[in-house]
Amino acid sequence: MDIKIRRAVKEDCPRLLELINELAVYEKAAHEVTVSMEHFVESGFGNQPVWWAFVAEANGQVEGFAMYYIRYSTWKGQRMYLEDLIVTEKMRGKGLGKLLFDQLIVEAKERNFNGITWQVLEWNEPAINFYKKYKASFDPEWINCSITV
Repeated sequence: MDIKIRRAVKEDCPRLLELINELAVYEKAAHEVTVSMEHFVESGFGNQPVWWAFVAEANGQVEGFAMYYIRYSTWKGQRMYLEDLIVTEKMRGKGLGKLLFDQLIVEAKERNFNGITWQVLEWNEPAINFYKKYKASFDPEWINCSITV
């Protein structure tokens, strides 16, 4: 199998949204994906992008991606926030997630971020076990909050 990690390009956006929807189904939240293609593309490839991504191609087909944005911590400074790390169900366990995560670490170092932050669902044991391999710390002290405006 020929695997390639590269930066996402605008033309990848339809496939990325397919994978986002696949993840939403896995997370039992398919109804929560409401972003339009236009907004998604503009947010990543417009005049002021707010997200960046790497894709994992296997035999020329995008089978996974890692999307991040810059988070600012008043205590730590700029940090990478990993929004999503997605690998198609059929390609899980084949090393794509590791390659993507390793590329994020390289990117974080090159951009002088002082760390990477993300969330993982408490029931997602495969993901938790994956992150434990990187000696990730898990913080049960904080509660996630959000509002819709």
